[in-house]
Amino acid sequence: MDTTAPLALVTGANRGLGRETARQLAALGHTVLVCGRSAESAARAAAGMPGTALPRVLDVTDEDCVQRLARSVAAEFGHLDVLVNNAATDYDTAARAVDADLDRVRRTLETNLFGAWRTAEAFLPLLRRSRHPRLVNVSSESGSLAGMSGGTPAYGISKAALNALTRKLADELRADGVLVNAVCPGWVATDMGGPGGRPVAEGAAGVVWAATLPDSGPTGGFFRDGRPLPW
Repeated sequence: MDTTAPLALVTGANRGLGRETARQLAALGHTVLVCGRSAESAARAAAGMPGTALPRVLDVTDEDCVQRLARSVAAEFGHLDVLVNNAATDYDTAARAVDADLDRVRRTLETNLFGAWRTAEAFLPLLRRSRHPRLVNVSSESGSLAGMSGGTPAYGISKAALNALTRKLADELRADGVLVNAVCPGWVATDMGGPGGRPVAEGAAGVVWAATLPDSGPTGGFFRDGRPLPW
C-alpha cells in the first residue's frame, strides 16, 4: 500500500453511486476506505476495484460505530484527506408533505442529515491533519429551495437540511483549509434512483470532481457536474 497516496473515505459505498465514487477515486490513486453497513457488503464492493480499496464497516446512524471507525482510521493512518458523505435512504416519491408519516421522515433525517453530520464531526480531527482536506456531501437538486415543489417530503427536506449543513461547515472550516461542498449527481440509474437515469459513472464524476478540487477551489457551494446550482 502506498502510504503517500491520498486517503479517502466514502460512506454508503457498498453499491450504486457510492461504490462508483470509491472506484473512481481508487483509479485516480487514492487509498479508499469503502464503507458499508456490514463487513460482507463492504468486502464485495471493494473486490476488484483498481488500486487500493479497503473495506470498512460503517453505519452512519450508529454513533458508536462511527466513533470506532474514526479511532481505527486515526490509529492506522493518522489523518484523512477526503470524506464523501454519500450514505442516504428513502426516495419517498409516493409521499406528500400534507399527510407525511413523520416517523418515516425522522428515520430519513437520521441517515441523510444526522448521519452525515455525526460522520463529519467524528472525522474532522483527521481532516484537519491533511494538507488538502476535502468534505463532500452528496445532495440532490430536490433539496434546492429555489425550485422546490411538492412530493418526496422526507428525502427533499433531508437534502435541503444537508445543504444548510454544508454552508455551516464550509464557513466554520474555512480557516482550516477544508473545502466543503454539496454535489447533486443528477438522476442516476441506481437501486434508489431507479431505471432511466444517467449512467452512474457520470453522476459519480461530479462527486469526484469536488473530492479532488485544488486548494484554490470553491467551498460552500452546491454543484452538479462541476457547475453551480441554486440553493
